[in-house]
Amino acid sequence: MAAPMRLKSTLALVTGGGGGIGRAVCQRLSQEGASVVVVDQNIDSANETLRSLSRGVPGQEHVALTADVSRSESVKALMEQIQSHFSAPPRVAINNAGITRDEFLLRLSEESFQSVLNVNLKGPFLITQAVAQSIVTSGQNGGSIINMGSIVGKVGNLGQASYAASKAGVEGLTKTAAKELAKFGIRCNTVLPGFIATPMTDKVPQKVLDKIAGLIPMGRLGQPEDVADVCAFLASDDSRYITGASIEVTGGLYL
Repeated sequence: MAAPMRLKSTLALVTGGGGGIGRAVCQRLSQEGASVVVVDQNIDSANETLRSLSRGVPGQEHVALTADVSRSESVKALMEQIQSHFSAPPRVAINNAGITRDEFLLRLSEESFQSVLNVNLKGPFLITQAVAQSIVTSGQNGGSIINMGSIVGKVGNLGQASYAASKAGVEGLTKTAAKELAKFGIRCNTVLPGFIATPMTDKVPQKVLDKIAGLIPMGRLGQPEDVADVCAFLASDDSRYITGASIEVTGGLYL
């Protein structure tokens, strides 16, 4: 079934767009007519995603850029590149860039804990702030910011103190941004994936994945496309009255 064209003439920024959920989100947004800025620290991965994007709408244009979302000067440079290339701010931003440094709490180093918070929580803060500022400065209000949380931010997970804390923080950040930015027509929502089959889960032994799948009411791990579909909905006007929400994409895990 062809994707609806809900995002024609929309400029969308996706961080962590070089693979996994990020790549699926970029593909889905492009199928719906958006021009996509694929952002990743690995420019080769970003370019690989770029080559996979749909270009079926007149005026649709995609670019791949590199940025370190944990550094304000890098985010500032990214926004300047987007503005000079498109002469407009992105109206949709999806903060998907994330890392893990899994270790049990008793052995978790301060450096590992901080590095996860820098990318997973400070990154969405910097991008949310920069995109919102650029929209407000443009004088044309309206937009959708989607932050990638995790079900782990709600329920915790063994060996993931830093990851769980960062993703719980993303929800608090998003809910506050939603309250502050609503007057500018900017909606902010969080998507909480459960266990999704991505390069991150490829490192997990199959017997562990089978056990996890057995705990999921829908009987399978999620696919990146399952998350991308929700992001496309939240990016579009179909969700025009939804802000400050957290949408779980878990197949029913932890109900």
